[in-house]
Amino acid sequence: MKLTKPTDSSSININEFDLSNPHLHSEGDVHLIWHAMRERAPVHWQDVGNGLGFWSVTKHNDVVKVLSDHTLFTSERGTLLNLLGIDDPAGGRQMTATDPPRHTQMRRPIQQGFTQRSLKKHSDVIRKEIRKLLVPAADGEVIDFASAMMSLSTAVAGTILGLPESDWPKLTHLTAMAIAPDDTKYLLPQGTKATLQKAHREIFAYFEDIIHEKKDWEDDEVLGILLKLNVDGNKMDLGAVLANCYSLLLGANVTTPHVPSGALYTLMETGGYEDWAIHPELIPVGVEEALRWSSPASHFMRYAIEDVEIRGKQIKKGDAVVAWIGSANRDEEVFKDPFKFDIRRKHNPHIAFGKGAHYCVGHPAARQTIKILFEELFDNFESFELAGKEEHLASNFIAGIKNLPVRGYVRKDKSISLSDPITSASK
Repeated sequence: MKLTKPTDSSSININEFDLSNPHLHSEGDVHLIWHAMRERAPVHWQDVGNGLGFWSVTKHNDVVKVLSDHTLFTSERGTLLNLLGIDDPAGGRQMTATDPPRHTQMRRPIQQGFTQRSLKKHSDVIRKEIRKLLVPAADGEVIDFASAMMSLSTAVAGTILGLPESDWPKLTHLTAMAIAPDDTKYLLPQGTKATLQKAHREIFAYFEDIIHEKKDWEDDEVLGILLKLNVDGNKMDLGAVLANCYSLLLGANVTTPHVPSGALYTLMETGGYEDWAIHPELIPVGVEEALRWSSPASHFMRYAIEDVEIRGKQIKKGDAVVAWIGSANRDEEVFKDPFKFDIRRKHNPHIAFGKGAHYCVGHPAARQTIKILFEELFDNFESFELAGKEEHLASNFIAGIKNLPVRGYVRKDKSISLSDPITSASK
């Protein structure tokens, strides 16, 4: 998705655009459309044909309401637009497609795999993987930064889930197929449905094989936690375990890779890289701004449990409601100068990780990874420049850049080597 600052949106006819179209998000200017919707139609019905449609919610407060209130809006019928009109078969069995209190029973044990203590032991591995991906740039090569970040996110997920390193490249490609099955980079000749089915089938089969092969799991390995998980007094069946493995793997490849890609692209455009680099104390605040700016999870969907009114619009029981996170994180009523990437932003109640009970369970790992990445970038590179045309992902779910060729310029007193000890002043 293009991270543009909207010009005058008064001429935009909101009814001409189908926000469910993945190519609109890669080729059009969705931020301009959202800007018009926030001004003129913050709660808007979208008819997509075949008797299907959904409400778009674009203001920050309304998005928070839809995502937070599980007594009015359920996750169990499906949480993404690609399931519109089809009840999610994982409803009530997969954590992301389950409402409290059952959701809480699933989430609480899984969180043990994402505590600071658990993640701390992975930090050296993450830093090593980052350096491995940056070595070619340090050697003067043009690298595809977006592809490198996709590989990094799988490495982090693989480390936390206890998956063999040799499998990470395959999982990177399969998860990309699953989250962007319409994109030409991943689309099979048989079409979108076949692409999605192949990704689902192979990821599920992969985790089933891993479960049968590996018998001993550490207490804080997430996959091992899932295998022992009890919900309503019963152990989860294999299908439910696989559905949650799938969800956790995709979750890692939703947030982590697209935040640094979106941020670096903007820093190159605006010349803000050096300013941030000479102020490493701003990395924590800057990471939060990068999350707001990129808003990689573009939407989540809910279904109304009962009739409800939002801003005078009558939403009927059973209606699908799509909460556009990317729009909420640019709401002019909440964020001062929202179309400015500001690493010194003081008030930043972004919802890049969602809101409410379904707030991303892996957010500590994502934040840790992005923080370490920027530490390594700023410590070793004085600047980056675009070395080709960036390409945006065709997806109504993920706001991301799929190709970002860049050239890095190493600091004169630095050289990146995998043999270097993993130490950092900012660690």
